[in-house]
This record gives sequence, structure tokens and C-alpha cells, in this order.
Amino acid sequence: MDDVLKQLQELKQLAVLGAKTALTMNDVCLLTGLSKSHLYKLVWSKKIPYYKSEGGKLTYFNKQEIEKWLLAYRVPTEAEFEQRAINHCVTTQN
Repeated sequence: MDDVLKQLQELKQLAVLGAKTALTMNDVCLLTGLSKSHLYKLVWSKKIPYYKSEGGKLTYFNKQEIEKWLLAYRVPTEAEFEQRAINHCVTTQN
């Protein structure tokens, strides 16, 4: 029963996330599946886009920027990789 309540709570949080633009650390953890400690490391090393509150205590994230960051390093499919290799061979043969 506790599992069901936990899952319902997570679904509720995800529904609220859909309407938000500015996200907290907890929101980004939920959205990305990253642990809070890993997210802190990414912020500290400036490897993820973020914003600070006026006093500098709170950290916020723009949802669209986080989604863009998540999709920034696309890995090509095997077929795409093979096509690039063929194109390279064809263009460098001459």
C-alpha cells in the first residue's frame, strides 16, 4: 500500500512539474532522475544551466534549458554512423 501512495505522490509531483517554468533542485531531480548530490556537483562545476536567487542562497533552473541540456549529446545510430563513413569515403576518394 505504501508503494501505491508513493507512486501517486510522484505522479502528482510530475503533473505539477508540467505547469512549471522555474524549477527547484528537487524538481530537476524528479524530472531527470539525477540524485541531488550529482545535481549539486553539476551546478558547482557549471556543467548545467542554472540561476541563483537575489541573495544567492537558492538555485533555480529553467525547464526548457534543462530539457535542451538533457538532449544535447545525441549518440548517432549505427545506420547513421555507417552512412557518415560511406559519405566520407565517397567524398575523400577524389
